[in-house]
Amino acid sequence: MENNNNTTPKDVFLRLFYILVFYLMVTSFITLLIQYINALFPDPLNFYFDGISGRILLSTAMLIIATPAYLASAWFLEKDIKKMPSKRESRIVKWLVYLTLFISAITIVIDLITFVYNFLSGELSIQFFLKILVVLLTASAVFGYFLWDLKRTDLKSNAPKILAWVLSFVVALSVAAGFFIVGTPAQQRARGLDAQRVNNLQMMQGEIVNYWTQKEALPENISLLEDSISGFIAPVDPETGLPYEYAIKSPLSFELCATFKSAGDNKGPFAGKIISPYGMYQQNWSHQAERTCFERVIDPDLYKQDANDGLMMAPGR
Repeated sequence: MENNNNTTPKDVFLRLFYILVFYLMVTSFITLLIQYINALFPDPLNFYFDGISGRILLSTAMLIIATPAYLASAWFLEKDIKKMPSKRESRIVKWLVYLTLFISAITIVIDLITFVYNFLSGELSIQFFLKILVVLLTASAVFGYFLWDLKRTDLKSNAPKILAWVLSFVVALSVAAGFFIVGTPAQQRARGLDAQRVNNLQMMQGEIVNYWTQKEALPENISLLEDSISGFIAPVDPETGLPYEYAIKSPLSFELCATFKSAGDNKGPFAGKIISPYGMYQQNWSHQAERTCFERVIDPDLYKQDANDGLMMAPGR
């Protein structure tokens, strides 16, 4: 029979914290594996590595924080229940456990319905199959664990400790896999700095072409592009603070140079894939982890001033 005096506010908040960080851990784990699948088995119609990379980093951060929080709260709960076994019969415990079983069961059913629907629609791909498998296995593992925990009677068993070690290993393996898929934190920073360099060079290129369109001559130096009205100020390297290199090659051609820290030519496992939604505008900015120069030639027939409104007429960058 339940003794309500055994349940204290501390027990309620600890149990709520335990279940919330558990949900957070499971959600981030599923999201992380799904993004791994998106990266390793890219959809040619919808593949943006920057977006996938960002979701992987967020899921990894959530998993790294939520897992230790869950294990610590589980340890405190297990220790407390061993001292007072009657707390397992607390109403709040029963409600949260059955709620988790309910959510897990519903997830499994929805997962199977989705699988059957896509099978009947003829849309089975390796990417879809793996995602379904991840959700199904994770939800089944959650359901099985809480069902076992609800029925177990041996409170001195080492099974919870073994499961905690298994969980820690699986999470550590999942997090480590991200270093091979999206790179280490240092590689992520280098990629971010290089993306900023490319954006800066694109901006400078646009201003140079616009300058030529207006004056029919290339600027002798980048400082001539600065305009207090438009607010344009020549950007500098985001890491070193040094100006980018600019040189006139001919009356209709110029060169922009920068030193990059990572390869940005879509080689490796993501060869030929769009790195970002704006990748179609960056195909002519391929670079290696070295000083790279980009020579541009202005076609007067493409870039010319409209005599009526003075606006530059150009088909993109």
